[in-house]
Amino acid sequence: MLNRIAEWFDFSGQGATWRGEITGGATTFLTMAYIIVLQPAILAEAGMDVGAVMFATCISTAIATLMMGILARYPIAVAPGMGENFFFVYGVVIASGMHWTDALSAAFYAGIIFVILSLVRAREVVLRAIPDSLKSATGIGVGLLIAFLGFTNAGIVVKGTGAPVAIGDLTQGPTLLALGGLLITVLLMVRNIYGAVFWGLVSTAIIAWATGVIHIDGIVGSPPSVAPTFGQLTWLPQLSADFLAAVFVFLFMDVVDTVGTLAAVGKQGGFFKGEELPRARRAFSADSVGTVIGAIFGTSTLTSYVESTSGIAVGARTGVAAIIVAIGFLLALFISPLVETIAGGITLPSGATLQPITAPALIIVGALMTRMARDIPWDDVTESLPAFLIITGIPLSLSIADGLSLGFILYPIVKLVAGKPRDVHPVMYILALGAIGRYLLI
Repeated sequence: MLNRIAEWFDFSGQGATWRGEITGGATTFLTMAYIIVLQPAILAEAGMDVGAVMFATCISTAIATLMMGILARYPIAVAPGMGENFFFVYGVVIASGMHWTDALSAAFYAGIIFVILSLVRAREVVLRAIPDSLKSATGIGVGLLIAFLGFTNAGIVVKGTGAPVAIGDLTQGPTLLALGGLLITVLLMVRNIYGAVFWGLVSTAIIAWATGVIHIDGIVGSPPSVAPTFGQLTWLPQLSADFLAAVFVFLFMDVVDTVGTLAAVGKQGGFFKGEELPRARRAFSADSVGTVIGAIFGTSTLTSYVESTSGIAVGARTGVAAIIVAIGFLLALFISPLVETIAGGITLPSGATLQPITAPALIIVGALMTRMARDIPWDDVTESLPAFLIITGIPLSLSIADGLSLGFILYPIVKLVAGKPRDVHPVMYILALGAIGRYLLI
């Protein structure tokens, strides 16, 4: 049996071993397991049930990752994307005033479009149209937004009286806990510990329990009910400007994340054949179908995870590693009591709720996303200024859609004025007009 599996996944051709696949799969799981806790905590701010979101996250991740492993045969995990989940909450539900069922609908239809684009290969046209500087800027801007929310969830940054923000009370228990968790996570990363973000989160939870900040009533239990979110998306939404903008941004982020991750993971694993990635269409299909399934169950857009490179670094070479990751997420369903305790947050006497256990992970993930700044040609103002608008516009407006719109509008304008119209793909003009139309219709 094992020999047949090894033959199907081409162990000999890929230089794979069972030890490497199991170790690599387990490493990838531990590296990305923070999403099991973070996703429910984040989507809870949109009014969604914590347990149901956890179920939706684990089951959709397991299904999409199994598809990636069995069909595309790559050691790549697929799960709800960091950035997409914040856009879901802050860009769609809070900023636009949509109900979370409408936000799920936007993610669902973005996934459907992504499936179609994956089949007809039209995704390459849109992807090539958007300049690399703006792609990088999007990741940086989202990273800064995630880090900012991590600081506010920790109580390190609070709403100011004479200014928009101010330093919070760093001596209060939950904030000290978050600072300690941040320090632990940083030290683990400095020591190159695989899964440092996850183990930092676990360490922070243990300290919170030991100091009485949280009370854990149970760790293992039956999987939570998915009924509060399953099939609750709005199947026939109103096609308003905000809804269409949400669909576009979900689609844009998913395409960019997936392409970038497949490129990074493919290069590290040596999967490319020249300039082509074999079975790329299957990989895109696993990602896009995962988003559709996730929206039906009740979670935000799924995307390929760059954390998969950690598993490749210790031996993962085939889809068997992805299957190991999927099994890990299915088993995680049985620790729902612990997840709900951690994701529930801590309510202060003032009535405010902090998330000191998950906040350090947000700050670290946000910081890691800013590494893409090195890919922006800062000396070329026709590239750097539109990118800068996106980088600053996303966190300052708490809106990914608005930040992108600012950059998309400015980019073709500065290129035309600089006498470089050929640098602008025709699709970018359409995107710029669409962004302008979005504001005119609001």
